[in-house]
Amino acid sequence: MTTAVDTNILFDILIPDEDFVQSSKKLIERYAEKGQLIICEIVYAELASQFHSPKELRDFLSDTGIRLVYSSEETLSLAGERWKAYSKNRNIRLQCPKCGKRISISCPACRNAIFTRQHIISDFIIGAHALKQAEILISRDRGFYKAYFKDLKIG
Repeated sequence: MTTAVDTNILFDILIPDEDFVQSSKKLIERYAEKGQLIICEIVYAELASQFHSPKELRDFLSDTGIRLVYSSEETLSLAGERWKAYSKNRNIRLQCPKCGKRISISCPACRNAIFTRQHIISDFIIGAHALKQAEILISRDRGFYKAYFKDLKIG
């Protein structure tokens, strides 16, 4: 089994997050036992922010058995299609990253609805990469992926 790993799981371990470090470590260990762990270019770039040198990052990936797998043209096209659908919705409300529930907020002074985009194209590349190059994605951003990648299995 090939498992794609989202940045937030690795950040939980690299920048120890008291709330998630143990559960993220267990996820990594569980899926490493089942097969190959992979990341895409976006996750690699985000991880690079936490290391002093490219060699340190390569060593970390080697030590954890995580492999960088480059996105195909098909993957990038899929990410663009899903991004386009997301971007067309001008009335994007805030969305819980865990359950996917959407909420709205309004200005306390004039009561006008406030809309925002919580996700950028990189999130869609991570999702499309997992869908095309792996069987499952491990992430804490389950609500987003369930909303925009219904066909992606989330661990």
